[in-house]
Amino acid sequence: MDRRSIIKNAGLAGVLAAGVAPAIVHAQANLRWRLTSSFPKSLDTLFGVSDVFAKQVKEMSGGKFEITTHGPGELVPAFGTVDAVQAGTVEMASTAPYYYFGKDPTFAIGCAIPFGLNSRQTTAWMMQGNGLKLTREFYRQYNIINFPMGNTGAQMGGWFRKPIKTLDDVKGLKFRTGGFSGKVWERIGGIAANIPGGEIYQSLEKGTIDAAEWVGPYDDLKLGFYKVANNYAYPGFWEGGPQLDLHVNTKAYDGLSAEYKAIINAASMYAHTNMQAQYDAWNPAALKQLVGLGAKLFPFPQVVMEAAFKEAMALYSELNGSNPAWKKIYEDYANFRRDQNLWFRFTESTFDNFMQRQKL
Repeated sequence: MDRRSIIKNAGLAGVLAAGVAPAIVHAQANLRWRLTSSFPKSLDTLFGVSDVFAKQVKEMSGGKFEITTHGPGELVPAFGTVDAVQAGTVEMASTAPYYYFGKDPTFAIGCAIPFGLNSRQTTAWMMQGNGLKLTREFYRQYNIINFPMGNTGAQMGGWFRKPIKTLDDVKGLKFRTGGFSGKVWERIGGIAANIPGGEIYQSLEKGTIDAAEWVGPYDDLKLGFYKVANNYAYPGFWEGGPQLDLHVNTKAYDGLSAEYKAIINAASMYAHTNMQAQYDAWNPAALKQLVGLGAKLFPFPQVVMEAAFKEAMALYSELNGSNPAWKKIYEDYANFRRDQNLWFRFTESTFDNFMQRQKL
């Protein structure tokens, strides 16, 4: 009996028994896609998440699905990823969605907004709440399907030439901060600048900006900000748990086999978890090194935190009244945040606060 007869007459069980299934089940096309990142290649965390993802895809596909990764400027600018994926110029991109708040403030919710969810809560909202469903509905108009792919955890508050002690110290201060957080910074009297990571040091050194935030100790040490502004603030109240996204062109994704779609999902979640683990593992040593190099830690004063919180809540209320897409997602997000904070107040924060006071 020939191969076609086996398949036609035996059914799936017969096919498996005859040993011909692998040629059918694994008859996937060889693919080579391109992934552009918003982050410089010098950062083995933020850019590195793309390499981790691509490696997983290649391994899980037996080498048939290869993805090349590209830094800002190689294919498109750092802040050009949404347009590139939407147009199909590239198949995929890794970015922080809040960079695109100028297109629509709704982009920011799936990444980070001031006084939002922490990293664990963000993942919970995405995977077990309505986060992924709602953000995918929003992205559909941009021909994009999104996947969580990385989180830095709570970030530091940035580098300042002088420590912030009062609200008056914020007035007129030109601060590089990512995306949507600049709106709140401006509402408490500062000036916001949205500058790609690879351009921050030069801007700070030349005095184009007065202060800058990026992520946290591990990346900040690599970028050398302590050399030109050594007062290091905490916390980055605008980024309690910023999530990076993998953006995939919808048409390209729809053309994939079910197996390749599953591989993208699994590989992105692996990379997502791996990035958080990297930051948690590497930040402590980097912070010690920064202090040894002269960094001076200071907390944002309570008056600044409270003023920023008040303005953030007012901004969200205004957007609820003017932007239907924002309102639909933010109302669900806010309800989830309220319940998460209630839960964490009795467990996570109490345990963490106790442990962090101990001398171990």
